Amino acid sequence: MSMQSYCTGGTKRGALIVLEGLDRSGKSSQCAKLVSSLSGQGFPVEAWHFPDRTTDVGKMISAYLSSKADLDDRTIHLLFSANRWEKKSLIEAKLKDGISLIVDRYSYSGVAFSAAKGLDLSWCKAPEVGLPAPDLVLYLDIPPEKAAERGGYGGERYEKLNFQKEVAKLFKALQDSNWQVVDASLPIEDVHNILKELVQKSITDCQRGKEFSFLWPA
Repeated sequence: MSMQSYCTGGTKRGALIVLEGLDRSGKSSQCAKLVSSLSGQGFPVEAWHFPDRTTDVGKMISAYLSSKADLDDRTIHLLFSANRWEKKSLIEAKLKDGISLIVDRYSYSGVAFSAAKGLDLSWCKAPEVGLPAPDLVLYLDIPPEKAAERGGYGGERYEKLNFQKEVAKLFKALQDSNWQVVDASLPIEDVHNILKELVQKSITDCQRGKEFSFLWPA
């Protein structure tokens, strides 16, 4: 795994923070709350979301997720990965400029959801090799049955209880030293306060010179 420092020319690099979890685990809400709170404290941060449905690739993914189009499992997996690759240069530029990114879903979701369909885990990880690795992954842990009780569940292709159970198993298999597991069943504000403390520490570590790395770490 190649590594390099993005703390050049005295610029304090931003942190790449990823929120992962099952559908309806609260990722989008917590991402928005983090950006609002951290911005209010003077941290330069932006909220990102994958898939980015505004790009040409993202529009194809959006049609698939809303069941308006059917694609081979391997094809859609590669499209999800391509959607991240088309943002790679911008991610790196933002981090170099000292902007921290709070990202709702990333490579781990791509791998977990595709592998849950029966695709080989190593094959699923391969297209992600070389993408920026997160400095911190915040996994919002919630029982699949509880997530299914939340509003709007079932509106997209992957929001099926048995499938989400398989995804949960694969998320656990992907966890490494950069992951922090947070109980997403707690009240929203309690979850937010836990996440905010972890994110602030990660941003501080990056400002102090933590090296930048790339997927997929061994």
